[in-house]
Amino acid sequence: MESKEWSSGVWTHLTAVRRQSPLVQCITNFVSMDLVANTLLSAGASPAMVHSVAEVPDFTPHIHALFVNVGTLTPDWLPSMKAAAELAAQLGKPWVLDPAAVSCSGFRLKACLELVELKPSVIKGNGSEIIALSGSASQGQTKGADSSHESTEAIEAAKSLALSSGAVVAVSGAVDIVTDGKRVIGVHNGTKMMQRITATGCSLAGLVAAFLAVDPLQPLEATVSAMSVFGIAGELGEELANGPASLRMHLIDSLYGLDETTVLSRVRITRLG
Repeated sequence: MESKEWSSGVWTHLTAVRRQSPLVQCITNFVSMDLVANTLLSAGASPAMVHSVAEVPDFTPHIHALFVNVGTLTPDWLPSMKAAAELAAQLGKPWVLDPAAVSCSGFRLKACLELVELKPSVIKGNGSEIIALSGSASQGQTKGADSSHESTEAIEAAKSLALSSGAVVAVSGAVDIVTDGKRVIGVHNGTKMMQRITATGCSLAGLVAAFLAVDPLQPLEATVSAMSVFGIAGELGEELANGPASLRMHLIDSLYGLDETTVLSRVRITRLG
């Protein structure tokens, strides 16, 4: 499938999110909470930044999707992440794992591997994170949450991780890669300046969770749509921005204001394998 064949599906997913306003539980890092919540709200979803393990048994059964990001991981937060992920999986609710800076410490790598065992629907990371999580790299090779690998360098690692985990794997980069282990899709939307805003990757993963909530049986297609929509919003935002700070504002506004004509004309998706 090329762009035209994907574009109507991208618009269908976005309109479904706006119509259904899925409730997305976000157990994410301190740095990203604000932008993740505002991204989800501007897309039409309903974010809930509920991360206390004491609230998981009561709250998580009512959500439509879960998003877990380990960016500011602590021993206190890991039980919440595990409990929410385990419950979501048991109840058949989709959940997204963002293994931020997975190889920066043994504690973080072990935690992420344990979370992968809880069957995320989608694992979203940059090239270095996906390579590390797939077992293709040793501890200490990532520069914090920044990637030292292009997304295209991580295709084989992503396919391997998808097959071993049962998850769709999404690799963010100049070209976003999405694979279920067999199909490999390239999303060519987005702008380089988005890398100069903290938490855009986290926000993208949160948006993936919202799209999964409205189409849980097609996780690859939902993920591709979310990544394209977020990239298009970034492109539109950059046209109005003077730099990263104003891009952040215009990114949220552009996501909120996306219309069918814009989406259909700007989707750039290709089959890579």
